[in-house]
Amino acid sequence: MPLPPDYLERVYAGVLGKTIGVYLGRPFEGWTYEQIMGQLGEIRYYVHARRDVALKNHELVVTDDDLSGTFTFLRALEDYGYPAEIAPAQIAQTWLNYILPQRTVLWWGGVGNSTEHTAYLHLRDGVGAPESGSIARNGKVVAEQIGAQIFVDGWAMVAPGDPERAADLARRAASVSHDGEAIYGAQALAAMEALAFVEHDLGRLLDAAARAIPPDSVIARLYDDLRAWHAADDDWRRTRERIEARYGYQIYGGNCHIVPNHALILLGLLYGGDDFQRAMTIVNTSGWDTDCNSGNLGCLLGIRGGLRALDAGPDWRAPIADRIFLPTVDGGRCITDAVAEAVHVANAGRCLAGLPPLAPKGGARFHFELPGSLQGFQPGDSPYARDVVALENVAGHSQRGERSLALHYHHLARGRVARVATPAFIPPGTPEMAVYELLASPTLYPGQTVRAWLSADASNTAPVSCALSLRVYGPNDAPATVEGASATLSPGAAQSLTWAIPDLGGAPIIDVGLTLRSEGRADGTLYHDALTWDGTPQVTFTRPEGGGTMWRRAWVDAVDQFDPMWPEPFRIVQNRGRGLLIQGTRDWTDYAVRAVVVPHLARAAGLAARVQGLRRYYALLLRSAGMLQLVKVLDGETVLAEAPFAWELGQAYDLRLEVRGDELRAWATPAHNRSGANGQPLLTARDRQRPLAGGAVALVVEEGRLAADAVSVAQLTSGL
Repeated sequence: MPLPPDYLERVYAGVLGKTIGVYLGRPFEGWTYEQIMGQLGEIRYYVHARRDVALKNHELVVTDDDLSGTFTFLRALEDYGYPAEIAPAQIAQTWLNYILPQRTVLWWGGVGNSTEHTAYLHLRDGVGAPESGSIARNGKVVAEQIGAQIFVDGWAMVAPGDPERAADLARRAASVSHDGEAIYGAQALAAMEALAFVEHDLGRLLDAAARAIPPDSVIARLYDDLRAWHAADDDWRRTRERIEARYGYQIYGGNCHIVPNHALILLGLLYGGDDFQRAMTIVNTSGWDTDCNSGNLGCLLGIRGGLRALDAGPDWRAPIADRIFLPTVDGGRCITDAVAEAVHVANAGRCLAGLPPLAPKGGARFHFELPGSLQGFQPGDSPYARDVVALENVAGHSQRGERSLALHYHHLARGRVARVATPAFIPPGTPEMAVYELLASPTLYPGQTVRAWLSADASNTAPVSCALSLRVYGPNDAPATVEGASATLSPGAAQSLTWAIPDLGGAPIIDVGLTLRSEGRADGTLYHDALTWDGTPQVTFTRPEGGGTMWRRAWVDAVDQFDPMWPEPFRIVQNRGRGLLIQGTRDWTDYAVRAVVVPHLARAAGLAARVQGLRRYYALLLRSAGMLQLVKVLDGETVLAEAPFAWELGQAYDLRLEVRGDELRAWATPAHNRSGANGQPLLTARDRQRPLAGGAVALVVEEGRLAADAVSVAQLTSGL
């Protein structure tokens, strides 16, 4: 089946609809209709800033399982080479690889209380999927909660126009953790979302949902009832009362059953029609699992109506500016945006269809090619910034594509600097997010090269100076600005900027963007065509001289203890099994990682490269029984090379691991003889079986303690 011509844009609208819906419904998740009407009234727009909402923080853009699970579990397709029929067991491995227990993606409510927590523990204990989510193992009530529906949207969006395939993918993914009516609800929703790429008629979408599930299921009966009630009732509130009476929580138990909440999605869909705001009002005001229901319905409506549907009412998009957090063990993917995720999803769909992936503007990270997209860019650094510059996605003014980001500046003058930037790490002032912890690594590092393409509008009143700039967490975590390559653009001129990021003393990069200046008053528009970066970092991670805590937060600590009070910058402890302390991104490919490590009472200790999660990496390990091993971890562990190496607990060892293409080389020597790490490698190997192409670095410890003062990453040509 050919892909729709507007496939990427429709996926983007779906991702945006999901994101808007989640952020809209999150502040009052779990409330009843009566509570919402009593305290908030009908939900017509974001209420996150309302102080009568029972939140620990009042931010709009936050971590949430609905988004993290949706866009993380779908990565099974990429990780397993886009198989024609992905297996539930492969999706289950994706859970085990990316989820950090008790801290990310899932609601950790306990066995028999949280469906996903229950299934995760089964998987970790060796119970395979789909048994891990089955009614036979977990019971009907636990197995039929809402989670399968929450995470289904991505599986639908990779099967545009093919509701049967979408329903099949939904079944495979859902069976990892759910069964019965939960799977039917996920299949029905996926079928509608897939068909919505090519079909607008609501009746046909509902028919496709009914065909995707058993006719004798509760979900099928629910569809019949909702369609009949909608035909009979002229008020959605009356139909909501019918839903509560026949399908309410008092009948379908547990914490968050699929049946009542699926009914509310249909309620919003039927009575909202083509009006996105009205549909969001209905599904959110109706209560229960508001962020989940609103997110699923928002995705469906985004696919069905496209960006026009989202833009027809109030401005849902500007407050979000496309920003999304996806905290997992793969910290380099946490700071992301709706455009980036839409490209990931659309490319998965293209690969499944046998088509090459898209790479807008040559694969630029920030390309602004989708209408209205901001990709996280916002005015910043000053309370007056929004008075000086405003952002708008516009058609044209691009030598590399079709659209650009317009920076409209007003009264720019000496002392009135304008800066726009997009996050590369956890932004200043971001509160702790206790339910779904914000684990992230920066996306930009010293040694990498940033490139930007710019042009000035011909009607500008004066030349304007533009510089690439970034902010870092400086001493005591105070943000500090660093500027790089700059140029002065006269009206009508175009310019590209290139900047190799210098050493920053271990300070994490907060954001990256552009700074505009003028010696006299300047008004006009600068067009930002694209911004990207590439290359291998050249960086040493250690405790910065100015202290602070954000340098520690740049590490994803998948260990039992990584405490700040010890003299070494890195002292990590793993009580059972293997733990990793991880930093970096998936696009690091060929590099060398080096550290002097001191193992204390450890079964194994060392370094890892190309880390793609807890179960996908290469590692150089000092193993008990006096062995040095080079291993590959990929859904199991393979020893690629090994040699005797007499090491002792409590002694320091200089370890170095190089990865280049499918070749690996490793050095190890007592720390007092560091020259040994520059001679011939002790271990070499070639990985010709599903080699890992890129990933982060990590310190590794197994059942014990490891200490290190620094971890260095370097380009292979420069050495370490």
